[in-house]
Amino acid sequence: MPAKNIVKIYVKDGFYHVYNRGVEKRDVFLDKQDYRVFLRFLKEALLSPSELIRMKKEVSFKGATFKGLMKPPKNFYGKIEMHVYSFMPNHFHFLLKQLEERSMHQFLHSITTRYVIYFNKKYKRVGALFQSAYKASFISEESYLLHLSRYIHRNNLQYTDDLKTAYSSYGEYLGIRKTAWIKPELILSFFQPGKLPYLKH
Repeated sequence: MPAKNIVKIYVKDGFYHVYNRGVEKRDVFLDKQDYRVFLRFLKEALLSPSELIRMKKEVSFKGATFKGLMKPPKNFYGKIEMHVYSFMPNHFHFLLKQLEERSMHQFLHSITTRYVIYFNKKYKRVGALFQSAYKASFISEESYLLHLSRYIHRNNLQYTDDLKTAYSSYGEYLGIRKTAWIKPELILSFFQPGKLPYLKH
């Protein structure tokens, strides 16, 4: 029998709790650079193409300087929305919405493949880095959506007493940081007076 949440239910406009950990429970983020590289891969995957153009770096080639990305990564703007994220040394959590059926699978495959290539090159290793194919739990109730947003952010309390400094979207929810590719508005809206149910029960 397959392990829980390995078999996915792919629903257009569906919300999902997505997570994965290192193979043999090993750490997949060993220093600050590793976290920042994974964040950059998310940014490149989720920012709008117009925003990506602005963040292109200057590249010199045969005496000429121009702005560009050496190899533009796959972009999922308009296909995936990131609502909550959290990274721990040996695993990560996402709460995301896929706007197109199966775009979640393409997104996860793209960013984890890029990260494994980076990690293996940096630490001179070969082979799988993550334990298995990512796991995903389909979310169909508002109460579960709100529970997961809290659970994912509080996961970092295992490693820090100050969630503001954790590698997570908690800063966006507190309003101390603004990140274009993170969408806290929906979950925060549930705390407004007179909010009607959003998801179907």
